[in-house]
This record gives sequence, structure tokens and C-alpha cells, in this order.
Amino acid sequence: MKREDIRNIAIIAHVDHGKTTLVDEMLKQSGLFRENQQLQDRMMDSGDIERERGITILSKNTSIRYKDTKINVVDTPGHADFGGEVERVLKMTSGVVLLVDSFEGPMPQTRFVLSKALELGLKVIVVINKMDRPDARPDGVADEVFDLFIELGADDSQLDCPFIYASGRSGTASLDPNDLGTDMVPLFDAILKYVPAPECEENEPVQMLVSTIDYNEYVGRIGIGKIERGTLKAGDMVSLCTYGTEGARSNVRITSLSVFEGLKRVNVESAKAGEIVAVSGVTEINIGDTLCKPDCIEPLPFVKITEPTVSMTFSVNDSPFAGKEGKYLTSRHIRARLYREIETDVSLRVEDTDSADSFKVSGRGELHLSILIENMRRQGYELQVSKPEVLYKTIDGKRCEPMERVIIDVPDQYSGTVIQHMGTNHGEMVNMLSLSDTMRRMEFIVPARGLFGYRSSFLTDTHGEGVMNSVFEGYAPYKGEMPGRKNGSLIAFETGESITYGLFNAQERGTLFIGAGEQVYSGMIVGESSRPEDIEVNVCKRKNMTNSRSAGSDDALHLIPPKRMSLEQALEYLGEDELAEITPNNIRIRKKILDPTLRYRAAKINSRQN
Repeated sequence: MKREDIRNIAIIAHVDHGKTTLVDEMLKQSGLFRENQQLQDRMMDSGDIERERGITILSKNTSIRYKDTKINVVDTPGHADFGGEVERVLKMTSGVVLLVDSFEGPMPQTRFVLSKALELGLKVIVVINKMDRPDARPDGVADEVFDLFIELGADDSQLDCPFIYASGRSGTASLDPNDLGTDMVPLFDAILKYVPAPECEENEPVQMLVSTIDYNEYVGRIGIGKIERGTLKAGDMVSLCTYGTEGARSNVRITSLSVFEGLKRVNVESAKAGEIVAVSGVTEINIGDTLCKPDCIEPLPFVKITEPTVSMTFSVNDSPFAGKEGKYLTSRHIRARLYREIETDVSLRVEDTDSADSFKVSGRGELHLSILIENMRRQGYELQVSKPEVLYKTIDGKRCEPMERVIIDVPDQYSGTVIQHMGTNHGEMVNMLSLSDTMRRMEFIVPARGLFGYRSSFLTDTHGEGVMNSVFEGYAPYKGEMPGRKNGSLIAFETGESITYGLFNAQERGTLFIGAGEQVYSGMIVGESSRPEDIEVNVCKRKNMTNSRSAGSDDALHLIPPKRMSLEQALEYLGEDELAEITPNNIRIRKKILDPTLRYRAAKINSRQN
């Protein structure tokens, strides 16, 4: 028996291909809002960071009503570092809407999310978005998508999928690439026609798989998932169990049950199989758990999440400025916050180290970890983090490292420089094609560590005109040593306030990261040296006062504007012997050993050992 009144779909795509904007238009055209209601753009982006950066970090649930059918929609992240969110929410759906940019075509994350959907046997509706772009090439993109289906081993039923041509910004969709259409009706009709209705076994013992965890300060942890069979009621006593373990972990009572209606959660007394629901009152609930009837313990298998590839060390801030800005400073606070994060993020790993003040945190990439750091600093945490490092594996007795598939769109005149840099970082070109008369697309397989710190120089090499995207490809034998950062650091000589006179003398040695009137301490990095070695500079130096004056001696000193580092740029810049100090108000880069004498001694011992 099938529930024809429900469809469960996920919107999947590469980053910036327009998922959230498309969902906005689907919500608006479903009649959910009043005609005069004031609506904000990207309604599904809830967090401050999502709105600031224009990316989706956490998957979101919503629903729309079309004709007599409720369509549950899951908006998923597009960035490769948050692929774990996509992998697990696909278990709630019966089909996916695959969004592809009408000019860029399939990108690394497109390949990743499509492969996961095909593995689960989901039906796919291809939407070629941004058809209002002047450089749109829908026919070529459609061919590339079809080739990707074949390459990923899609079966005949999956290959027989509809292609819809849409503009999420304009709110139009059409089956004809030469006709933009007038509304989203063709997409709604395709969802009802091609996405199968969920199976419904109403009279069987209840069974629900938890795919996402939410948190509310009033009701605590909230488990979100699809009811696979039976009927779930508020107040029911259920058993909490996990696939691969014996018996139930505990028996718990569901205090409230809600379903998604538009952008809201609506409390209901009961829900039947096929519906996506949110349950609260279960304090021990985790992602991958199954809620069963106590007399019928049958846990459901959960999708295997891809392992982390990058790790960093999070530790207590021990700089001279520690405790001046943050609210949560101790190892107890940091540890509790990190272990609370892994309850909702299945792609993250946290391990205790030999030191009580340090923790090893592993994730899917630099952005994955930097978003965690950014959230922590905004919540009042103060900490310091080390340089990101890749996680190696031993496979068949060989040391292997994570590899990334990198797609670069770049003007022709800069392609030679990009190829040279990729070759230096042990990158292997696997494909190259012309997007237009002046733009070229190159595809590389590169060790993940070869991309650390490269994005900044990539923008410089391509004069800001290049676009680089990457996704985890797999593990391959270790590729050998790589050249590190070419330039050393400018290190503050003493603690105090930076002075224009001292900065003016220091800027001749390299690029400064700070301006006048900022507090610095001995061992803090205040700039990038123009030479390979580190240089100590006195940015607190004042001009000596004398009784004599000469012509021009009092002219204003002109400082070059400092290079302000974002969190991602600071993490990319870090060397082996450096740390990033993260506080709610500042991001500072420092040496691990602040004392210059001890630092020199440690460097000498290290050079002897090497």
C-alpha cells in the first residue's frame, strides 16, 4: 500500500547552483503565504553564518501543498565539506531534484551527491537552473549530466529521468529549453509523476529511523526522521535501539510529535508511515537510532558516513591575552562543547589527547572545521588551534593519503600558471575542455594536503577570475614530500601597542597583518616576511625625541593598508610551529613557543634531527 498523498524529496546540487533560491520560489508558489506578506530571500538559511556566506550548512525540512499532495522537501548543503548532511537525509526521501547550473554544468559535489542518490536507488529529476543567464548552454549541460549518469552506473529506470529547465530567481520552469515558462507548475507535476509515493504499512508495529537531530532549549533534543511503518502517536512508549547491537538501549516516552507544514512545525496527535516527523522527549536519541515498539525490536540499518580526512588540535588559549575577551576558557568548557557538537554532526570526530588541555578534532575539510570554530567564537569560546593536517591510512601495507578531485574554471592566459602549481603539488590532470573562447575548465586529482594554503595564491595567480571547486575522491598511495610555505613570518619583538613609526619600519620587511593602535605580544605574528626565514620586528618602537629638527622630519608616515586575515585565510597561513588564537573579537596568529630564545633553541634541535 502506498500513500499517494505524500512525496518525500531532497534538493541536491553543487554549492551556489541555486537550491535555496529554488525552494523559496516553490514555497511562494504553493500558496503558503499571503499576497502582501513580507518575505526575506533564502528563507531556509536560518543561521547567521549561512546568511552571511550565502551557503547552506545544515539540512532543513519544509513542506509544500500542491493539488491534494503534501511534498516534504529537504534542502541540503552544497559544499563538499558538509556532504555528511546530504548522505544521511537521503534516507528520508524517495527521490531527489538534482540542480545543475546552466553554464557550469556538473561540478565535483554534483558527482558526489548524485552517486549517493543512485546508490540508494532514488528517482532523479534533473533541473537545469539559471536559464536566464546570458551564457547558458542547456544542451551541452544536459549531455554532460547524462554522461555523468552513465559513468556512475545508473540503471535504465534512473536514466529515464525528466529534464526541466528553470530559473529559481525568476520562479519559472519549463520542459523546453527555449521557453522559460511562467511558473513552477512543470516541476511540481514532475515530482508527483516521477517520485514514487512512500510505502505505507499502517497496521504493522511502528518503526522510525532518526536521520537528523535538532535542539531546543525548552524541550531538549529533537529527533527528525521518516516513519518507515506503523503509526506513531504522541505519548507512545517506544524502544530506542541501534542497528548492529543486541536489544533495546532504553524504553522512552514521546512527549510531543510534530510534522512540517511550510516553514513551521505543527504538533499532531499521530502520524502514519511515510511521513517525516520530529519527536521530542527522548533525551538519549542519536542519529542512526531506530524507534520501535517495545515488543518488536527491529532496528533499521543506517547509511555509512564517509570518514573525516582532515584534523586539527583544539587547545586552551595560553597566550598573554588569554581570558580578556572570552566567556568559556577552560578545557572543561571546550571539551563539553566539542562532544556536544558530535551529537548532531556525524561527520565530526573528537578524541582526547595525552594533554588534558588539547583535543584532536577531525572533519571533512578545512571549511567544515572552520565553521565549527566560527560558531564557537560567536558563542563566547576562547581557544587556539593548530595547522590542519590530513589523516593518513594504511591500505594493503601502504601508506595512503586522501585525494581531492579539483575542477578549475580559469581564463586561458592563466591556465599555464595553474597547471604549474598543480604539478608542484603532485596534481594529475585528468580532463581539460573549453567552456568558451576565453574560458577553460581543467580537472585534477590532487592530494588534499596540496590544497592547504593554495586557495589564496590561486586567486592571486588568476587575478581573482578563477573558480576552484573540490570534492573528496578517495585514498591513494602517498605522493611524497611537498614544498611548504615559501615565506617566513614577521614576529613581534615585544608586548605593547603597535605604533605607526614601528609599523612603518616593519612594512619594508614584508606584508603586515595589523594596523596602528593594536595590542600585540612577544611571539605574535604581525605579518608575512618577504624572505623564507622568520624576522623579528619591533612594531611598538617609538620615534626618539631630540632637541634638533630638520626639514621634512615631521612629515606624516604613510602605512600600506594591512592584509586582514579571515578565519579560513589564517588557518591556511599557519606553519608547523604556529597556532591561531581564536577569541570572540580577534583572530591572532602566533608562534607555539613565544619566547625567542627557547624558540631558537627548539628550531636548532629540530634541524639537527632532520
